[in-house]
Amino acid sequence: MITIGSIQLPQFPLLLAPMEDVSDPPFRAVCKDNGADLLYTEFISSEGLIRDAINARKKLDIFDYERPVGIQLFGGDEDSLAMAAQIAETTNPDFIDINFGCPVKKVACRGAGAGVLKDINLMVRLTEACVRATRLPVTVKTRLGWDDQSKNIEEVAERLQDAGIQALAIHGRTRSQMYKGVADWSLIAKVKNNPRIRIPIFGNGDINSPEKAMEYRNRYGVDGIMIGRAAIDYPWIFREIKHYLQTGERMPGPTLEERLAVCKKHLRKSVDWKGPVTGLLKMRRHYANYLKGLPDIKQFRDRLVRLNNIEEVERVLDEIALTYKGIDIADMEIELVNYHEHCGV
Repeated sequence: MITIGSIQLPQFPLLLAPMEDVSDPPFRAVCKDNGADLLYTEFISSEGLIRDAINARKKLDIFDYERPVGIQLFGGDEDSLAMAAQIAETTNPDFIDINFGCPVKKVACRGAGAGVLKDINLMVRLTEACVRATRLPVTVKTRLGWDDQSKNIEEVAERLQDAGIQALAIHGRTRSQMYKGVADWSLIAKVKNNPRIRIPIFGNGDINSPEKAMEYRNRYGVDGIMIGRAAIDYPWIFREIKHYLQTGERMPGPTLEERLAVCKKHLRKSVDWKGPVTGLLKMRRHYANYLKGLPDIKQFRDRLVRLNNIEEVERVLDEIALTYKGIDIADMEIELVNYHEHCGV
C-alpha cells in the first residue's frame, strides 16, 4: 500500500498526469472509470487564482467520484503560492500539488514551473510556504533539471522532502528537452534508491504500453507510474497496464461499442461542465482518436466537427455504430497524440 498523508493507494498506483487543457473533469472521469488511481487538475496559476480569474477558478472544480484528486498550482512568489493553496483547500481536494515541471516559455521563463529548477533555494522556499499554508498533503511534480548541465534532481528530491512534501513525481527529461528525445529514468531510479528518501517516488515519461510499464517498474523500482500523452483519448491504457502487471498477458483493446460509449460519456460531461457551446467545441479534437482505425471514417469525423448540437452528435455516433457493426478494432495499436504544450506530461 502506497500512502500520501492519509491517502491510501494500491501497491503500484497509476497516476494520470496533470495536463493543461486536457485533464479537465470530463477527461478525468473517463480515465478514472478505466483504472487511473490518482488524478490531478490542470495546473492553476497562483496569481490568477488570487485575482479571481474565471478560468483559474473553474479549474478548481472537482467531484467525489474522482477521489483521490489533487489541485495543481504553479507560481514563483511564496506569498501568492501560499494564498492560492489556502483558496484551493476550501474546495476540499485530497492534496495540493506544486508544478515545478512545466517547460513552456510563458511559464518557465517567468520564474514558475520548470523555471524554478534554476533556483533550488527558491524552490524550497516556495514548497515550505505551501506546506505551511495548508493542512493537506503537499506533493511536487518536476523534471530532472533545467538542462544537461544542471540535472540536480537528486539534491532537489532530498531538499523538497525536508521541506515537507509527501510524494514526488519526476518527468525524466530536462526543461531544455521539452518533450523531445527519450526520457531518462536512470536518475529517477537514483532518487528512489537514495536511502534518505522516504516518500513515494513516481516516474513519468514515455510510458505508452503495458509492456513498457512492467519493464520500467521492474528496472527502475519506482513506487508508481504517471501517464500523460498515452492516455489522451485512450483512457483504456490504465486498465490494460493493470491487467498486464497482474497476469503478464495483454487484454483485448476496447470494442467499438466501448469506444463509442466512452466518447458519449466524455461528450456529455464536457457539455455539462463547459456548457453546450464550449463543451462541443472542446470535444471536436477528441473524435478522431476515439474512432481511430475504422475504415473510411473521415466522412463521419468531418460531420462530427461541424455539428453544434449534442443530440446531433450522438445520432452520428449511433450511425457509426450501425455502419461498422461487426468490425473488430479491439486490437488496434496505441498511438501517441501530438498535442502541444502539455504542462505536466
